[in-house]
Amino acid sequence: MSRLVPLPVVVPLLGAALTLILVNRPRVQRTVSVVALGTNLVVAALLLVRAHREGPVVSEAGGWPAPVGIVLVADQLAALMLVVSSAVTLCVLLYSIGQGRAETSESAPVSIFHPTYLVLTAGICNAFLAGDLFNLFVGFEILLAASFVLITLGGTEARIRTGSTYVVVSILSSMIFLAAVGLVYAATGTLNMAQLAGRLDALPDGVRLALQLMLLLAFGIKAALFPLSAWLPDSYPTAPAPVTAVFAGLLTKVGVYAIIRTETLLFPGAEVGNLLMVGAGLTMMVGVLGAVAQSDLKRLFSFTLVSHIGYMIFGVALSTTAALSGAIFYVVHHITVQTTLFLVAGLVEERAGSTDLRRLGGLARVAPLLAVLFFVPAMNLAGIPPFSGFLGKVGLLQAGVAHGGPLPWAVVVAGTVTSLLTLYAASRVWNIAFWRAPQLATDDPVSRLPRLMVGATTALVVLGLGLTVVAGPLFQVTADAAADLRLRTPYVRAVLPGGPP
Repeated sequence: MSRLVPLPVVVPLLGAALTLILVNRPRVQRTVSVVALGTNLVVAALLLVRAHREGPVVSEAGGWPAPVGIVLVADQLAALMLVVSSAVTLCVLLYSIGQGRAETSESAPVSIFHPTYLVLTAGICNAFLAGDLFNLFVGFEILLAASFVLITLGGTEARIRTGSTYVVVSILSSMIFLAAVGLVYAATGTLNMAQLAGRLDALPDGVRLALQLMLLLAFGIKAALFPLSAWLPDSYPTAPAPVTAVFAGLLTKVGVYAIIRTETLLFPGAEVGNLLMVGAGLTMMVGVLGAVAQSDLKRLFSFTLVSHIGYMIFGVALSTTAALSGAIFYVVHHITVQTTLFLVAGLVEERAGSTDLRRLGGLARVAPLLAVLFFVPAMNLAGIPPFSGFLGKVGLLQAGVAHGGPLPWAVVVAGTVTSLLTLYAASRVWNIAFWRAPQLATDDPVSRLPRLMVGATTALVVLGLGLTVVAGPLFQVTADAAADLRLRTPYVRAVLPGGPP
């Protein structure tokens, strides 16, 4: 089974090379990309089953054992992230094929979408599986390099302008991360995370705290944690819908994953718990207030994306098994739902010619299926029972109440208000874009949406509903993953069977 661990990274990279060779054969490109991502989904599911039953699965690159060699580790958390990300990237790929973004056109003058998208997928998978800090850095750089291309695809003035902001912020966070990696190595003599779990505990408190804060700063920028989130609402909305969707669903969650992994494995305890709690509460409130003020659908969803990152960070800040379980569950839920909403925004733009709420209306009458595709994930994001968003929020808020104290209670209140304001924002979109009198943005709107775009979006809506149906078993997986994260020993023993040197 260890031979399967590198495949989520290797298969997309091989697919990227093949699709680049086949640049003039778009139909074969499509087939290669779909097969590659479908293979990733199957492998990820097998790894999750194995990790849940028998513990972390480890692969040693080149046969070099840890801590000398590079290791890829598929524990329950990493494998679960692989399953969800593989399902989402596959659906977004199908959506993009239906939209035609993957073809040679004015919006994409060369057929580079497929190889770049597959490289992005490989970087995401590598970040989830990385067993050492430098390989985690490499994973970030792979996905960021691909994202630089995708966010400016087409070369329009707006995309270049906002893409430049995204590039500058990403490079800044990478420089901070790389500096932190260098300092960690200087202080401990290793970058293997299983080995660091023991060596960091032996450092002076001040040194340890400084390293922790540097890593948090780097990951906080990538996760769009307030006040490090100002770049996101301006960067994402100008990109093509499938690009924005996969960015919103996955790129910020890789940052959240890195925070969860490092805070539990490398820096267990509550040294920065209060700081993270304050950041979580402010992220919730600032993000949702920004969403309420928006008149463009994509910008509104960008602000809700920022807002709901706060729920996940709240679980990390509490650092109890129940809170971490709720945070992991909410990551899975949010990846699915937020990606779906951005795909719906793309459908609205395709159908009506705009995502400006002031120019929309009557969509429920002229496109009833589109109305359903918006309504279900919007209510899910708002946390209306019995959807998975409600279950995830309840789990996190209950963990906050159980923890007790003024600060956790304040964040619980902020989380409740955020959920209500998210419902208000979603209801406002429904009333304006779908329910009021028709006033479509174009004189000649598209009468029928491409079936593949609608099918891919429907599949993600069904996946979001499926999380509610399997919430019991999923919570069991997240609870087991959270327990392993707090114990640390399952991860350390899997990577270093003889004990840390």
